[in-house]
Amino acid sequence: MGHCHACGTRLPRDLPIFRETECPSCSKPLKVCLNCTFYEKGLQWDCRESIPEPVREKDRANFCDYFRLREGTGDQAGGLTEQRAKQARNAFDNLFE
Repeated sequence: MGHCHACGTRLPRDLPIFRETECPSCSKPLKVCLNCTFYEKGLQWDCRESIPEPVREKDRANFCDYFRLREGTGDQAGGLTEQRAKQARNAFDNLFE
């Protein structure tokens, strides 16, 4: 089950998400990079898909054809990425000790 990246509201599994779809709780757009399963900060253009050009504003509605609503809470969505990035930096730094 997906959640809004902005407020953490649980979204119905059967909710169709289009560019204009907004969170029923906070009215923020839902079809944004920050809500997408392919969003991963630090990759080329912060996306695991081979997108043809970068999406500059990750919190604004866009027309991306790859969009899939990320499962988990807002904390899980962004936090896992940050945690993995920190672990990778630490592992790299440990190579030179």
